[in-house]
Amino acid sequence: MRFKAMVHCSWLLFAVGALAADIAGSKDHPLVPRYQDSEIIKYEQQAFAEHRLFVSKATAHGGLDKNLNSTTPVEGKVTRITYRAPTGRTALEVFRNYQEAISGAGFQPLFTCAQAECGGRNFNLATKTEYMVFGEHHQEQRYLTAKRSAPEGDAYVAVYVVENRSKGASPNRDRTMVQLDVVEAKPMERRMVVVKAEEIEKSLAAKGRIAIYGVYFDVDKATIRSDSDPQLAEMARILSAQSKLEVVIAGHTDNQGAIDYNIALSKRRAEAVVENLAKRGIAVKRMTAVGVGMAAPVASNRSDEGRGLNRRVELVER
Repeated sequence: MRFKAMVHCSWLLFAVGALAADIAGSKDHPLVPRYQDSEIIKYEQQAFAEHRLFVSKATAHGGLDKNLNSTTPVEGKVTRITYRAPTGRTALEVFRNYQEAISGAGFQPLFTCAQAECGGRNFNLATKTEYMVFGEHHQEQRYLTAKRSAPEGDAYVAVYVVENRSKGASPNRDRTMVQLDVVEAKPMERRMVVVKAEEIEKSLAAKGRIAIYGVYFDVDKATIRSDSDPQLAEMARILSAQSKLEVVIAGHTDNQGAIDYNIALSKRRAEAVVENLAKRGIAVKRMTAVGVGMAAPVASNRSDEGRGLNRRVELVER
C-alpha cells in the first residue's frame, strides 16, 4: 500500500517486511506499517499493561511523573517499537508519512504537536523513550496520538519522531528516529477467582489480613467497576456475619507513577470500597480506609505479572 509523502510531493512506500538489520524477535505491528527501509533497533511487548499517551504539551521539567496531567492512561496489550529511518530522511517527512498511514488505518487524532508546541525539552524527557536514542534531541520533534474504535476493542497509537543530532560516532547520528507505541485495549484475562466469605474469615483468623484481587477500578480512577460486585458481596457477607469484626481496607498500587500520586489514588480507592460496603449495610465506623501506594509489594514491580499482583485491595483485621 502506498501513502502520499506530503513533503516532496513524491510517493514513498511503507514496508511490511522485516529487514535483516532488525533485532532478533522483532516485527512490525499489523495496524501500523514501517517507513520504507527503516530498521527496528528496539522491540518490547507486554500482554497487559498501563501506558500513558500524551494529550497535551508537557509543561513541567522532571519526566513523565511530573506531567501526568498532560497524559491519559490506557490499558491493554502494549507494543513498543523503535525504528531508525534510512539516511537522508527528515523527521518532518517521516512524520507526515506516519500521519497518513495512521489516518488511512482508521485512527482519529487525539493530539499532535511539533517542537516547542510539545513542550520542548520537557516533552522529550517525559516520553519514556530510549534516552541514548531520543534524549535531548528535541530541536526537531513531532508527536501524534490517535484512537481507533472497533467492535473487537479500541486501539491507540502514538508516534514520536526526532532527528538524532549526536556528535559522536553513533549509528543513529543524523538519522530520524521513530518511537511507535500501540495499545490494544482488550480486557485483561481474568485469573483471580472471587474469594468467598469463608476464605476471608479463615485468612483473617490465621494471618490477620487477606489480599483481594476481585475489586476492579477504572484506569487511573477510584471508580469501582460493575464486575467487582461478586467480590464486594462476599466481603459484605463476612462483615455482616461477624458483626464485631472491624477492618482496615487498604489500597495498594504498583510502582508506576509518582509515590505521592499513588498513595492518594490508593486511598481514594480504599474509600470507594468503604462507601460501597456501607451501602450494603456495613457500618462505616467498622471500616478504616488507608492508602498504601507501592510501599508494600507482594512481588517484584519489574514484570507485568508482579505489578498485577501488587495492584490490590487488602482487608486487615483491626
